[in-house]
Amino acid sequence: MKILVTGGAGFIGSNIVDKYIETGYDVVVIDNLSTGKKENLNPKAKFYLADITEFSQIEEIFSIEKPDVVNHHAAQIDVRRSVAEPCYDAKVNILGSLNILELCVKYKVKKFIFASSGGTIYGECNGKPPPTENSLYQPESPYGCAKLAVEYYMEYYNKVYRLKTVSLRYANVYGPRQDPFGEAGVVAIFSKRMLNNEEVYIYGDGEQMRDYVFVGDVVEANLKCVQRDDFDKLVLNIGTQKPTSVNQLFNLMKQIVNYSKSPVYKPPRTGELFKSYLDISLAKKLIDWEPKIALPDGLKITIDFFATKFS
Repeated sequence: MKILVTGGAGFIGSNIVDKYIETGYDVVVIDNLSTGKKENLNPKAKFYLADITEFSQIEEIFSIEKPDVVNHHAAQIDVRRSVAEPCYDAKVNILGSLNILELCVKYKVKKFIFASSGGTIYGECNGKPPPTENSLYQPESPYGCAKLAVEYYMEYYNKVYRLKTVSLRYANVYGPRQDPFGEAGVVAIFSKRMLNNEEVYIYGDGEQMRDYVFVGDVVEANLKCVQRDDFDKLVLNIGTQKPTSVNQLFNLMKQIVNYSKSPVYKPPRTGELFKSYLDISLAKKLIDWEPKIALPDGLKITIDFFATKFS
């Protein structure tokens, strides 16, 4: 089986590529390297430097490779940039995804797996139980709106063209290869700053809560969705169902790194959710998936990775 992974040089995508290759699949990677890195590329994958917003460029790759499965992780990933530049976000995350969906139909791809976002689609969870896949959608950023829009387009392609579709709504994914220099990825940012003995900034009072899921567990969900064929359409939350505050995260990481400083608190960021976490019971039921890496263990693996990187 041949799997095409868009964004396969990125943080999550490259980890998925490694697992697919390790499992024995033939893997093709498309990435424009705007945020992905050459060093993340698996040498056993066939790599194309290309942009999903360029239809003819991507079609040439599809015509050559004719993949059986497409795993779509290429995206504009910065929520704040989506707020500042909603048209650019839509160009990449909606129109770019439509290019891939159109080509999946044209070249008879059997299955389309999409990296969606449980952290932005459902909105604020404060004082509520964790959202299920049937909960009310309340995206509060153009990024969340775009992810949800692509899911609706996937419904269309599933109904009209019988394309098998999988939408994995991720919580806050962390782990090796996450970018510590960008706006996203608090675990990576904290790791870098603690290892370099720099000040660590927390915005607000640090009691805002997130569902931190280790990238290795996310990879396993992507593998199961390739291996399972007894479905027509899947929409699944992928998280831990356990909210952790930024203060708790800081203290866990502080112990692992043996970091001596206290955090520096700054004013809260406008529009930031206070509490976000996900109900994962459907993933357990339908694909026999649940996270295996506890947060302290995942943080230790991640910090060890960055310790080597920054040494």
